[in-house]
Amino acid sequence: MNAMFDDWGDTPVATPKTTGGGELPPPAAAHLDGEAAPRPSELRPPNLAPIRAEDKRIVNGHTDINQLAPFKYPWAWEFFLKANRNHWTPTEINMAQDVQDYHHRLNPAERHMFENVLAYLTTSDILAMRNIGLAVMEKMTAPELQIYQARQVYEEALHTWTYQHCIETLNLDQEDIYNRYRVVPAIYGKIALANRRLEKVLCSGLDLTHRETLHEFALSYFFFAGIFEGCWFYNGFSPIFALQRRGLMKGTAEQFQYIMRDEVLHCAFGLRVVRELLQEEKIAFDPAAVAEMWQEAEAAEEAYARYILRDSILGYSADLHIGQFRFVANRRARQMSLAEPFPGAKAELPWLDEQANLRKEKNFFETRVNEYQTGGTLAWE
Repeated sequence: MNAMFDDWGDTPVATPKTTGGGELPPPAAAHLDGEAAPRPSELRPPNLAPIRAEDKRIVNGHTDINQLAPFKYPWAWEFFLKANRNHWTPTEINMAQDVQDYHHRLNPAERHMFENVLAYLTTSDILAMRNIGLAVMEKMTAPELQIYQARQVYEEALHTWTYQHCIETLNLDQEDIYNRYRVVPAIYGKIALANRRLEKVLCSGLDLTHRETLHEFALSYFFFAGIFEGCWFYNGFSPIFALQRRGLMKGTAEQFQYIMRDEVLHCAFGLRVVRELLQEEKIAFDPAAVAEMWQEAEAAEEAYARYILRDSILGYSADLHIGQFRFVANRRARQMSLAEPFPGAKAELPWLDEQANLRKEKNFFETRVNEYQTGGTLAWE
């Protein structure tokens, strides 16, 4: 048998047998009724009129999904352009001092916190990638929405690479870190709640023309964008930023700053989609269902904070973490014109928003010129 090589390496693959004349036999394409399929040259286009922007819909649309423009949702395209201005790879950030800090400067309480934050994030970003790629994106019927969500799927994968890079650089036990969500109740509780809230949405073939199903989809997307990304992720990086403010684990914190900028966009985009979906489909959230969602999210976050910060660290505590969660939750509710779930909650970490406004200022001889430009023109909704 002859052999040829594929495009990706030196592995030989079998060459199909040829006919007596040395040519491959023609493909046996045929209709189900046995008739030969028409040749491409025989096909004729349907000669349809161009789509109209006003005919597009977020879900349940019937316009051609392959026609990007004209835009009905130009803001979605702007999100895509903004996302591409915040591009980096984890290997570009110097982690040498983090190795020294982790092994020689962090105390046991700080190492406990650091490892468990990393353990939660590694699992969460894979869950986020699957939710957008397998659940939400397929249900969108306007391509400008899918374009940004495709970028979001890539970014979740990039975040997972970042956590793996941190784990490898610090020489942590990979099996231990990745498995903690299955053995630590406080981490498992958040992942289990997210899986339950997103489980039905992950199913393909949902009939979103059914009002009850559409409400469930919108509520799940709100949980994902507003709580999972907008509260749990947004607030979840703050213990590491607290170390950074003391001059510790600065490389890891810089990685997380880039991730946080992505998550700010993910949250803003998701909330915008949900707001317009509710308006477009003329539905409203059930207040009792929203209240229950906030209560569950707070309980899971409090258990998590009490575990990772069972011993307070200098400048940070479980009470501060929980208080900041409530403050951010109120902000997400206001963005959706919903009642604040935690009236009177105050900003316990006023410096947290600064972390999303990263501007790289490094010694010219220690960095690359393009690092001055990365993300420099981002604006937040």
